[in-house]
Amino acid sequence: MLLKLRILFILFLGVLTTNSFAQENPNPEKYTAHNKGKFYFFWGGNRDNYTKSDIHFKGNDYDFTIENAVAHDKPMGWHVNYVNPTTMTIPQTNFRMGYFINDHYNISVGVDHMKYVMQQNQIAKINGTYPSRYLGNQINNGQVDLSDETFLTFEHTDGLNYVNTEISRVDDISKIFGITNTDKVQINLTEGAGGGVLYPKTNAKVLEKDRHDDFHVSGYGVAAKVGINFTFFKHYFIQGELKGGYINMNDIRTSASSDDTASQHFMFLQRIISFGGIFRL
Repeated sequence: MLLKLRILFILFLGVLTTNSFAQENPNPEKYTAHNKGKFYFFWGGNRDNYTKSDIHFKGNDYDFTIENAVAHDKPMGWHVNYVNPTTMTIPQTNFRMGYFINDHYNISVGVDHMKYVMQQNQIAKINGTYPSRYLGNQINNGQVDLSDETFLTFEHTDGLNYVNTEISRVDDISKIFGITNTDKVQINLTEGAGGGVLYPKTNAKVLEKDRHDDFHVSGYGVAAKVGINFTFFKHYFIQGELKGGYINMNDIRTSASSDDTASQHFMFLQRIISFGGIFRL
């Protein structure tokens, strides 16, 4: 009798164990279901637009403003320089790395390496004081012809470096597109905002002084963005972003002398395409 009870008890435990394993995680949770604790990074390129800007130049014997100066970026297009370690800082690039503090929000740091070139082929309004030798030549009737590069050249081409911190939100919108296995393909919507400092390498030549081209902390910027992220096989993604913001540079170096400075502020719009990875720490 005791032996029969033991056998029945063992059989009962076996049934319970079998049912337990059968019911445990019939649909295991996907890796992409949660983001908290994940680290990500990306590298990409950008195209930029800038609003017109009043650029104020000041030195020992001059103090003038170029009004509504037109500027543009300096694109390289699809080029091997983006992935060549020795030349990857030459084109307009974006680098960012971040950490998810919960499933939806992450904090990141990065560098937006834009390029800003004051259009040389333009006639702009000028006011203020400057050497009289330019009157009747480059300057007539309160306007300056910049096309011959004698009076002024001005650009941030290595570059308009926006070093910044952002906080962003990410939401999985895969279901909208009928995607159920997000570990293979996942579509996310992201938006965020941030701020930082401008650390440009300004290439300027003012009033035929020696050209200046050194890195210098010149001001600050703030920006907001919206983007879409396509993640493949859990860890790899392509991300497109639109980022717009405001830049104020009140301490731009224009020559080797600290007496020669410039200042400007303007709005910008970036279109960014980047490639990156996301992993759990």
